[in-house]
Amino acid sequence: MPFQRPLVFVLLLSTLLLGSCTGYQKLLKSDDVNKKYTAAIQYYEKGDYARASTLLEELIPLLKGRPEAEKAEFYFANTNFQGRNYTLSAYYFQQFAETYGSSPQVEEARFMHAKSLFRDSPEFELDQSNTYTAIEAIQEFLNQYPESQFRPEAENMSKELQTKLENKAFESARLYYQLRYNQAAVVAFNTFQQQYPSSAYSEQAAFMKLTAQYEYAKESVEEKQRERYLEAIAFYQNFIDAYPQSKDLKAAEAMYNVARAEVAKLKPADTAATK
Repeated sequence: MPFQRPLVFVLLLSTLLLGSCTGYQKLLKSDDVNKKYTAAIQYYEKGDYARASTLLEELIPLLKGRPEAEKAEFYFANTNFQGRNYTLSAYYFQQFAETYGSSPQVEEARFMHAKSLFRDSPEFELDQSNTYTAIEAIQEFLNQYPESQFRPEAENMSKELQTKLENKAFESARLYYQLRYNQAAVVAFNTFQQQYPSSAYSEQAAFMKLTAQYEYAKESVEEKQRERYLEAIAFYQNFIDAYPQSKDLKAAEAMYNVARAEVAKLKPADTAATK
């Protein structure tokens, strides 16, 4: 009957899978190091990194002093990378490089250590401590292997991480701005401009810094307003020099005109103090 064919196929597949699982379970229980090692390498080369990793983790202490140990430890580090266990793969690749300093794979291991840290870097909204660690590791790799075949990829990773830090710095400054913490916003935008002078966010940062300084001056006590409006005027002049065609030019000019008018009628602090 027609419905029997799918049923036969399912039963056959189940039998094969069961046999495969049974063979793997037997391997896990086996005390035969050579048999386990051969199977682990076969699993690895077929892309079954989960099973290879389990076997290799058991084997590595048993292979100490044997020539197979080097390959086993490199493969084990990579099974963690392939399984997206980047913290572990970073650790094991570094351990490999330190243990097998003369290995032909030490350069790749150091690169994969850096790449693991790169992959472990979080989204820019989160704490970026891991990102700084990754950038440092990539730079160490580039310094150690300036002619490496992995150099282009390492440089691209570094640029991506720098962009992430740039986004983080800008969004942090913008958050102060949105929350109307104007003094903190001005400080944050100043820092951002110093660190990322060629940023794609430069124009936005300059305009928001001007706006934050203007609002900060407006909200200040009278004896502080004049100097803070003067600072806003300086920010405006820098803004129009850098972005004379900005879409925010009219808004910037309006703030500038108010600031000038306020400065004209406010007495300097030292003059006011003597009267």
